Amino acid sequence: MERKRSDDYESGPLPSPRALDRFGFVKPDANTSEGVAKTNRSAYEYEKIKERRRVRKWRKMIGVGGSDWKHYLRKKPNVVKRRIRKGIPDCLRGLVWQLISGSRDLLLMNPGVYEQLVIYETSASELDIIRDISRTFPSHVFFQQRHGPGQRSLYNVLKAYSVFDRDVGYVQGMGFLAGLLLLYMSEEDAFWLLVALLKGAVHAPMEGLYLAGLPLVQQYLFQFERLVREHLPKLGEHFSEEMINPSMYASQWFITVFSYSFPFHLALRIWDVFLYEGVKIVFKVGLALLKYCHDDLVKLPFEKLIHGLKNFSEDAMNPDTLLPLAYSIKITKRLEELKLEYEKKNGKITRSREISENEKPILPSIQSN
Repeated sequence: MERKRSDDYESGPLPSPRALDRFGFVKPDANTSEGVAKTNRSAYEYEKIKERRRVRKWRKMIGVGGSDWKHYLRKKPNVVKRRIRKGIPDCLRGLVWQLISGSRDLLLMNPGVYEQLVIYETSASELDIIRDISRTFPSHVFFQQRHGPGQRSLYNVLKAYSVFDRDVGYVQGMGFLAGLLLLYMSEEDAFWLLVALLKGAVHAPMEGLYLAGLPLVQQYLFQFERLVREHLPKLGEHFSEEMINPSMYASQWFITVFSYSFPFHLALRIWDVFLYEGVKIVFKVGLALLKYCHDDLVKLPFEKLIHGLKNFSEDAMNPDTLLPLAYSIKITKRLEELKLEYEKKNGKITRSREISENEKPILPSIQSN
């Protein structure tokens, strides 16, 4: 059988070297005054010391290669939850994401499957994937080179998934999920984590975000609109008066789990919690953002309101401020009630409730507020 290769074309030229931030993104402005630079260096050194302490705690918790993870999770679930909410150390993020998502188990149970999908299978979505690749994290050094290693890896993961799940195939927006994962793990690891998310290895399946008609997006937007009215009634009323609905500003929050336009350091912290606690953190962060900016948003007319909902202030995007506010919002029970209401209203049940006993998540769900 003839092999299908993704690298039968030449790579483009390397982008011009520019100053990068600690995550590998090109800095918009590398010019800083000497005083600011010294202040930044001092803060950076302090953060490095804190990070080293946290890394030691995490290494002790997960063991070599994650060998102690399941034991520690059973023994001290509240400690795990608290530490994840504080942020996973960046050097361990890739490994921990695989452990908490259940993707490591999927990989071990399916040896050779990823290679088969990439090399021997063809996808009807290949041209669409190629067209969109350059739009995924274009300011990150890993993805900047045309047909370079980053873009080839992203193509391989998306193509493999489009073959693995032909019902979903490929939808624009999936690239940001896969791209984020590739910054922290290998192609094969990223692929199985994508499978774990969309098929539901630990939490409810999320493939409905990308199925025809985006059924899960519609459900989430219904739930979010009701939550805004209940938690922020004055703002909810203002949205109604200005004819603003969540589809105008929140769709990408759910489709890309904040990886599309949010500051990367904030997106990472959200993903830490998302992979452990599930999609409710997306609702919580969305509500926390609106709550933090409430007094400004209620004064804005339609055009400025739309702009404000897509361009939050730097203060609002500070994870040390925003995330504690998000954690304080309790919505687990209400989310389930609104889900049932949505299903009744639409005269159907979602695919996640149609899963047979044999298709249920391979790992137990993690219960938390």
